[in-house]
Amino acid sequence: MKKLIQTIKNIWSIQDLKSRILITLAFIAIYRMGAQIPLPGIDLEALSKAKELAGDSGPTGIEGLLDMFTGGAFSNVSVFMLGIMPYISASIVIQLLGMGVPYFQKLQREGESGRKKITQLTRYLTIVICFFQSIGTINMQIISSGYVQQGLLDNSLFGLSFLPSTWFVSAMIIMITGCIFVMWLGEKITDRGIGNGISLLIMIGIIAVLPGALGVEFGDAISGNPGSGGLIKFLLEIVILVLVIAISIVLVQGTRRIPVQYAKRIVGNKQYGGVRQFIPLKVNAAGVMPIIFAQAVMMIPASLLSWNKEWAAWSSEISNPFGLGYNIIFFIMIVLFTYFYTAITVNPKQMADDMKKNGGFIPGVKPGRKTSEYLDNVMSRITLPGSLFLGLVAILPAVAYATITQNATFAFFFGGTSLLIMVGVVLDTLQQIESHLLMRHYDGLMEKGKIKGKSSGNIM
Repeated sequence: MKKLIQTIKNIWSIQDLKSRILITLAFIAIYRMGAQIPLPGIDLEALSKAKELAGDSGPTGIEGLLDMFTGGAFSNVSVFMLGIMPYISASIVIQLLGMGVPYFQKLQREGESGRKKITQLTRYLTIVICFFQSIGTINMQIISSGYVQQGLLDNSLFGLSFLPSTWFVSAMIIMITGCIFVMWLGEKITDRGIGNGISLLIMIGIIAVLPGALGVEFGDAISGNPGSGGLIKFLLEIVILVLVIAISIVLVQGTRRIPVQYAKRIVGNKQYGGVRQFIPLKVNAAGVMPIIFAQAVMMIPASLLSWNKEWAAWSSEISNPFGLGYNIIFFIMIVLFTYFYTAITVNPKQMADDMKKNGGFIPGVKPGRKTSEYLDNVMSRITLPGSLFLGLVAILPAVAYATITQNATFAFFFGGTSLLIMVGVVLDTLQQIESHLLMRHYDGLMEKGKIKGKSSGNIM
């Protein structure tokens, strides 16, 4: 306890770190307040009745995932109901274009100027995605649910019957603006706060749903309802959740260290090199991106098939995160995407060339092509268990929902994207705080060792 109190005092004594933490908390407070403000013209009474009918567990399926990532803004029909996911989708598209389109590959090689251009293009693409997503959300989630006050949909835009109502257009503008504002908050947290702002906002949204899910689960446990299992089952669920979190930390932090020996060089009166260092190859080098890619791909056929009544049943099964068919396909796709994303992010040939230029070599391996082949073989071997482990963590919510809990929102915390993002972002934020402490000659956050940052939580 004394160590914790002293660490807090050290953090508060560093003016720059204190300012960054306060700015981050202020932006998070603004984000959470916006998630509670409904769109103008929403029938709050109808929304309240819909929540009562749905129960306290909240939306399920794909809607449940969207509601979790937006911190409840989706179910609240908030001005922030699109959240930050359109920006994430735009970033993924830009990254994929950077793999095969020469123009984007050129931008990636141009350094700071190229990075600014890519950021600008990502913002423009975000607006385009928001435009189409807002139309679909209003039609399928707001109008069809009867949340709009009577009379707001009667008048068409400019009096033209083939154009949507004035309220429809204003709601679209507000939703798009809300997403852009959330994107701006994330960028400001990155620049002036602590950690990666986009990832941090997603984590805050996920954590915001956790108390409600825990409350519902605890209420069921003490209610004595048949099948609830009582307090013993609730405590067992908490123990399992803690174990899953610990396993996720091992997955995020696990590395294979490759020894590298550097030749001695004498320049003047100083000697350089002659020491052994290590290349840390991550077991899960792809991070959380394979899960995000797989989820995006799974949503596409489900959305297309839902328009065809003949395929409605199969569409419902393939879009159900707790269904058997969904999780089998989901697991296979995660393994494939893990290999794919690792192959494009880790370049053994570049690593071998850099070592050779700096006079480094792996003991027992010839520099150049042999080193590249050796690193490639090592990455292939450690990626296999990493991909299987990642796929297992991704389908754990379905396993938890089928075996230990019937609360869909609570089940999402037993694995998948939400858990990996929480673990990764927390570790990265703590690493940044620790770096500020060590830079000013204070003790770190841990008595032994250091916290590893730049983990899989940073999806951006």
